[in-house]
Amino acid sequence: MIIDDEAQMRKLIRTFLEKEGYTVVEATDGAHALSLVEKFSPHLFIVDVMMPYMDGFTFASEVKNIADIPLIFLSAKGEEWDKIQGLKLGGDDYIVKPFLPGELLARVESVLRRSYNDKPTTDTLKVGPIVIDNDAHTVTLNGEPLSLTLKEFGVLNILAKNKGRVYSREQLLHLVWGEDHQSSERTVDTHIKTLRLKMGSAGSMIETVWGIGYKLEG
Repeated sequence: MIIDDEAQMRKLIRTFLEKEGYTVVEATDGAHALSLVEKFSPHLFIVDVMMPYMDGFTFASEVKNIADIPLIFLSAKGEEWDKIQGLKLGGDDYIVKPFLPGELLARVESVLRRSYNDKPTTDTLKVGPIVIDNDAHTVTLNGEPLSLTLKEFGVLNILAKNKGRVYSREQLLHLVWGEDHQSSERTVDTHIKTLRLKMGSAGSMIETVWGIGYKLEG
């Protein structure tokens, strides 16, 4: 989610990120962003410090009370105090405007990697009646083994590890099929359909968020 009161800056950042396959949501200020958090469940905030109504620092203080989501501050000011203040408020990085596209993308990738990929994973994950054993690469549902393909296992595992968080089809393709995938977004829909069928009545745990993607609720 990009949070900036300047439409041109939001458009610029959105263009950079969408070219790299990211799904982007825009907000015009901190208050607007807070109203969108629950609906979109973003994986990362890119927040301008100086904004009307609710500035970036105030937004950071508020959002940390409702969600543990990484945050990158943007500012035209590069003073040390501003950087320290941003980091103290829970910011994961601080970028000074103007910046190069490559720098922004590198910072985004670094923060996402630290925040999600580097988190230690438990051997066993339980969501409702579903138990996923990552070491054995098995899934049980109500104590009974569930026979899944490699990709079905991958999709279910991602959704279960981040219960309640919405993933777009493109995000699932990148995470499960890999960066060099040649599959279409319809492939994800097909795998979700077969997953739901195999899960029987528990298949309703995989919810469609229209216009965005899928999430798992336990």
